[in-house]
Amino acid sequence: MVKVIVQMYPVIPAESEEERIRLRPIGRNADLYQQTLRGWCDIVEEADRMGVWGVTAIEHHFHSEGYEVSPNPGVMNAFWGARTKNIHIGQLGYVMSAANPIRVAEETAILDHLMEGRTFVGFSRGFQSRWTDLLGQHIGTKATLSDGSDNDRLNREIFEEAVEIVLKAWTEESIEHNSERWQIPYPYEGGHKGWFMAPWTEKLGAHGEVGPDGELRRISVVPAPYTKPHPPVFVASNASQQTVDYAGSHGFIPAYFSRTSQVADFGPSYVESARRAGHNFALGQNQAIVRMPRIAASMAEARNDIADYDGMIFKHFYENFLPAAFRAKANVKPDTPVVDLVDPMIDTGLFMAGSASEIRDQFVEQWTHLPAEYVILIYHYAQQPKDSVIENLRLFMEEVKPALDELTDYPE
Repeated sequence: MVKVIVQMYPVIPAESEEERIRLRPIGRNADLYQQTLRGWCDIVEEADRMGVWGVTAIEHHFHSEGYEVSPNPGVMNAFWGARTKNIHIGQLGYVMSAANPIRVAEETAILDHLMEGRTFVGFSRGFQSRWTDLLGQHIGTKATLSDGSDNDRLNREIFEEAVEIVLKAWTEESIEHNSERWQIPYPYEGGHKGWFMAPWTEKLGAHGEVGPDGELRRISVVPAPYTKPHPPVFVASNASQQTVDYAGSHGFIPAYFSRTSQVADFGPSYVESARRAGHNFALGQNQAIVRMPRIAASMAEARNDIADYDGMIFKHFYENFLPAAFRAKANVKPDTPVVDLVDPMIDTGLFMAGSASEIRDQFVEQWTHLPAEYVILIYHYAQQPKDSVIENLRLFMEEVKPALDELTDYPE
């Protein structure tokens, strides 16, 4: 059975490019954000009633343009968790190259307790330089588009170390860590001196926290997660074979923001990387494909929905980090009407348009290449209105999901 995850990129709505300009910076419009926030929760509650497996928040900062206004996914997760009963709640994800891994470990463990285990945790590397470089400045992070550059290698190094610290904090009674970027405890050499509670920590805390001279030698990160050994972990992957292999070696779930041809290559590679690390997965098991389906009564109507709901964010934002050859073919200009962007958007392999039966057939064809256990559906709510998102999701659950269920018979 395929597990459906809804991922909403919160877009503060505007009727047109001109209105978005007139309301600048629309990302700071408190009234519109409040409306977006409340409707966002309504969609999550409806997804819970529909039997959707999961819902995610994203982490992005400083979107004055109003396109991805979601700076704190953990807060959103806690809000949704209090208003739902069965749906799994998580993020895709915490940008670990710019995050404090101790705080991420603590926050996600608390969320796991609040929802009694119906959580998952997503990690990503950070591709938006405006905020990744700023928030990661103290550890030298630079944003990356997985291009193999020096900045890309540095970002991966920082990301993987941060995730390692999170895993330690989740699974070990106490931890220590010493590297160029992180000393745990601080300072690491000689231990942390002057902790006034050291005599009691030695008696009450974790074994080995306190050294022979009263110095702190280890740190115990609390609480431990509700789920043992920890919640499921997703890792966002665009075009990086390294990320696929990394996810496989850890048993993490890769989320492919990729064309079907790439996904078909990544799937077997992931299975092999996982096998070498002792994880035995069938082809497609423990993997996720990301898509943006727009379902309507006809193909023409669905294409209009893409123009209306996704055109501006593609024109102003997504188009800028697509491969050079694709950008040249799309030839997007400042005066290009959004209706002229529908074909380039569909050509990315992420956007899909059609009636319910057409979308079903497209998904089935893709799942024959890789029968992924998870499908992540992205909606640009509230540029796409709440009722439209809910109806699209209903149609997917009723008309598309059953066909994918037949291709994804994996054990729980």
